[in-house]
Amino acid sequence: MNDQMNSSAVSIDEKLRISKALQEITNRIHAAQNIKQILVDLKDGILNLFNAQSITIYVVDKLRNEIYSMFLAGGTELKEIRVPISNKSIAGYVANTGKFVNIGDAYNQTELKAIDNELSFDQSWDKKSGYRTKQILAAPIFNKNQLMGVIQILNRKVGQDKFTEDEKGLLHEIAEVLGIAFYNQQRFARRRKTKFDYLISHDLLKDEELESAWEESREKKETMENYLMEKYKITKEDMGRSFEEFYRCRFIVYNDKTVIPGDLIKNLKKDYLRRELWVPLEKKDGFIYVIVDDPNNILKRDTIESLLKTKQVKYDVALPEDIIKFINLFYHSPEDEHSFTEILGKMEDEDSPMEDDESGEVVTESDSVIMQLVNKIINDAYNRRASDIHIEPNIGKKNVEIRFRVDGDCALYQTVPFSYRAALISRIKIMCNLDITVKRMPQDGKIKFKRPTGDEIELRVATIPTQGAVEDVVMRILAKGETMPLDNMGISERNLRELINIINKPYGMILVVGPTGSGKTTTLHSALHQINTPEKKIWTAEDPVEITQYGLRQVQVQSKIGFDFAAAMRAFLRADPDVIMVGEMRDFETAKTGVEASLTGHLVFSTLHTNSAPETITRLLDMGIDPLNFADALLGILAQRLVRTLCKKCKEAYHPTKEEFDEVVDAYGGEAFAKLNIPYDDKFILYRPKGCDVCDKSGYKGRMGIHELLVGSDAMKKLIQQHATVEVMRDQAIKEGMTTLLQDGIFKSIKGSTDFKQVRRVCIK
Repeated sequence: MNDQMNSSAVSIDEKLRISKALQEITNRIHAAQNIKQILVDLKDGILNLFNAQSITIYVVDKLRNEIYSMFLAGGTELKEIRVPISNKSIAGYVANTGKFVNIGDAYNQTELKAIDNELSFDQSWDKKSGYRTKQILAAPIFNKNQLMGVIQILNRKVGQDKFTEDEKGLLHEIAEVLGIAFYNQQRFARRRKTKFDYLISHDLLKDEELESAWEESREKKETMENYLMEKYKITKEDMGRSFEEFYRCRFIVYNDKTVIPGDLIKNLKKDYLRRELWVPLEKKDGFIYVIVDDPNNILKRDTIESLLKTKQVKYDVALPEDIIKFINLFYHSPEDEHSFTEILGKMEDEDSPMEDDESGEVVTESDSVIMQLVNKIINDAYNRRASDIHIEPNIGKKNVEIRFRVDGDCALYQTVPFSYRAALISRIKIMCNLDITVKRMPQDGKIKFKRPTGDEIELRVATIPTQGAVEDVVMRILAKGETMPLDNMGISERNLRELINIINKPYGMILVVGPTGSGKTTTLHSALHQINTPEKKIWTAEDPVEITQYGLRQVQVQSKIGFDFAAAMRAFLRADPDVIMVGEMRDFETAKTGVEASLTGHLVFSTLHTNSAPETITRLLDMGIDPLNFADALLGILAQRLVRTLCKKCKEAYHPTKEEFDEVVDAYGGEAFAKLNIPYDDKFILYRPKGCDVCDKSGYKGRMGIHELLVGSDAMKKLIQQHATVEVMRDQAIKEGMTTLLQDGIFKSIKGSTDFKQVRRVCIK
């Protein structure tokens, strides 16, 4: 009886303590100066109400559809954590559904999937902190049916069960208090809001510093933004977040790769835009997007809409100097005599504008303005490391799109008004001696182009008739320059050792295979460079000669006059060769001549368009090549692909989930991966793209090769003679040490050169 009375007394005392503590923390929450104070300074006071280890309070960011919280790192540095509002995380699920969550074990997948099939727990935080999350109690924070945030309590100090109903009720009370406080904070913020409030609320700037900065920036005749960034080391990224929060729109950073909106700016004066600090960027989904220094300026918006003759305008904010940079980019380019926009403007000013009709009569294709335009396109492509230029006219009165392929990916460069498409294409055809009157047949040619710097580049040009009685033009920039040494090509240790071994053989056949644009010619020239000595006579037949090397006798084949690869090879055999390189084995005759040449004491190099090294053997046998002769001739087959490499400046290391690790292991092959002896532990890291100014925010810069090298061993020669299947030959090659393209790519992704996604893009299996 006495025990029951004591227990009851303890229970009442505990309830009184909680009630008193709740009242005290409620008063402190309502007295808080800003949301940051609630998230960071008052967090421990709220946690004291619960017999738990940790608490996180999130606030809604509606613009980004995220919830965020702040915490002190190392006791001094304020950091931010952001979670998308979605069912994929626990806090995100609570924000998305408005439901309470009470979990017994965050690592229990069955328990999580019972709540929602998408739900998962990110264990990376535990791995970093050495903390083991178990129980989670999370509640939405509402005010007047409006989501304000989420509060989450972790790990009961006593007992292993879920949080109790009493604790759930207490969390509900705290959530109601926070809902009112957050609402009042937002109202207060709206009353006194400036575009720098984010900097104050995130402890990047103090109130008194902001107050003094207004006067000091005026005295120094600097913009407030520049003054804060210079004196208080505010980053451009944080300044952008502050602007986004204030103006409720996107913050646009200058990018010199932006497509010039020719149609939108043709009636606008450069000096006026620079003075008023606004410029249209693009037209998308029926809206014109304009960047401006102050999107809240109603008078400026009325003027903009009047000049653009539409109310369908969306406004984004940018720093004044970035707006001026965009205007300078659109109207003037310092590296060229004329900018793209100025050239288009000159076209508009012509007394007799060009007509684009089907008669083929274009009188201005040699006009200096069109010449300037084509020259600028080629120069810009070269400066941006583009491999191909695609000029794509469209049906009707749509603009001509110009795209550049850089590191294997196409991206829009600029657009040209449709009325100039005939003149533009005719000018290119004249430059490579094509017939401008022929529009219904494909044509191909070459341009020798001299750059302003004095160096010369060569372009291979193809014109193709497309729907709507127009022609597409594709120009490939043929890379000239020094041959890359083999040991600088990223070839794995085993592949490099075996490749050097076989290219030093006195005779036999070596093939490099892969799709168009996979770097086969570069690899062949690197191999030839390795053995290019005065003692060896080396003949090459190429179409076209893209890379030149001193010491090689290089020949350009001319199929139109019957001088094809087979004819070139027959001529070489009469010219005392030691080594012959044939650009491609396109047909039976070339392949047969190559095999015969390799059997008669010559080292023969060539390429084929096949997917893998073992498949190359069956392709040649299916062509009709004698398996006995081919088996005797074969020294090795190198299959390769090019993958985009991660930007060295900004690539980000991370600890992948077990699921990601298992996916990598499965793709590599379980048994083969085990031999690498790479366990899944806290030290296992992969790399992912982040994006910076160096790589144009893409996270990737440049490309590298991934390879598989099949060596013509005695066992392999025997399988070729037996006409074995691709699978049998692949298994034999792997047994002899070959790594597949996918395996080589995965290994390079583990080393941090690329990522698994890029390897998957170029490898079938």
